[in-house]
Formats: sequence, C-alpha cells, structure tokens
Amino acid sequence: MCGMPHTTVEYSASVADAFDRPAFAKGLHAAVVSIADGRAAVCQTRFLRLDETYIADGSPHYAMVHVTVALFAGRNIEVKRELRGAVLALLRQHTAPTPTLSLQFSVEVRDFDREVFGRHDELRSEI
Repeated sequence: MCGMPHTTVEYSASVADAFDRPAFAKGLHAAVVSIADGRAAVCQTRFLRLDETYIADGSPHYAMVHVTVALFAGRNIEVKRELRGAVLALLRQHTAPTPTLSLQFSVEVRDFDREVFGRHDELRSEI
C-alpha cells in the first residue's frame, strides 16, 4: 500500500526556539515509510506557528504541539497506533527542555480519502 502522507504540525510560538522542526520532519518521514508503508518522495509536512493559543486557564506558561498525520485509508488500527507512538517520541526527542512552560504534545493519525483527493505535479519554469 503506497501512502500519500500529509502532516500538519501546529505549535505555540513560545516553543519555536525549542522545537527542531527539520529534524522532527526528517524523523517523521522515516517513521511513515517504515511503519505505515509510505513513500518518502511524497511525504509533506507543514508547520503552522500559532501566535495565539488559549490552553487550560489561558495562562501564558501553557504551550502545545499538535500533529495531524493524514494517510490514505487502509491501514489497520495497530499501524496507526504504532505511528502515533513514534510521532510522540519524535516530538519529545526534538523539543529541547522548556522549564518555564507546561508543554502538551498531541497526535492524531487519520484516514485520507483517496476517492476525493486530487493532485497535480508540474515543473514551473519561466513562462
């Protein structure tokens, strides 16, 4: 089963300096390939820095990183759970200690409906 993994990573601005995003993405793509039978050439990870979040009671010492991994449907629950665990481990590995923050990591692995997905690749050069 060939995957089309699209990953979105939302993170609080307060963890930007502590979160090694390129290293996380590299590890994530490797995990998707080895665990979920994805193809590295089509892995896409987008990072969205959140300048405004409201977590718990709104105290500024709360921060978060949330990862959504979307894979073409067909993986069983065990594969999704294994990938979820690997993503959580990668988040912890690639985020430096943040002693002034209470940092929450979360992961969602969901199905991507192949029947309604569209894609077009094109080399764009001078027109």
